[in-house]
Order: sequence, then structure tokens, then C-alpha cells
Amino acid sequence: MDAASTGAAPDAGAPEGAPGQATPRASEPPTFAIGAAVQLARSVPYLRSADPMPMLRPPDLVDRQEIGTVMELRALGRVAVRFRRGSFLVDAADLEAVSDS
Repeated sequence: MDAASTGAAPDAGAPEGAPGQATPRASEPPTFAIGAAVQLARSVPYLRSADPMPMLRPPDLVDRQEIGTVMELRALGRVAVRFRRGSFLVDAADLEAVSDS
């Protein structure tokens, strides 16, 4: 019997990243710590409020240079960020960390 007929995956005992085995790497969004200072990396078409019942808000409520604080990490790469005019859900890929200087 071979591995295909038994339903077992070939090299099931091999560690991930073993030579000869391709490991797919999805482009992972950056991760931020709660309390980290962030700003928008690019303009967004709209903002989604971080309320229990989110609402779409106009993008001009947050300037690209405005610094916000990460309040919560959500599913699907979303981050709840507190800006001057409210808390909004932003994709982690649309944020960049702000240096301390």
C-alpha cells in the first residue's frame, strides 16, 4: 500500500520546511501590539467604525499623518485603532508603525 491509497499524507512525519518540501507562504499582514502608535500607510476609500454595529464613515475623518493607538486586534487582519475623531477598524496592511522619535 502506498500513502495515496491509505489516505495518509506523504512525509507526514517530516517537519515543516524540510528540504524538498515546498511551504506555501501567504503574504501575512503586519502585526501590531495593543497600545502601539500607528498611522495610515495609504489613503482608504472609507472608514468602518469599531462599534458593536459598525458603520461606514467618510475617509476624511482621519488624516494620513494622524497618529492613532491600537486598541484591539480583530479577525481577518483588522485592527481597531483609536484616532482623534473616533475608533475605526482598519486593515493591518493599511497601517504602518510610528517610530518613537
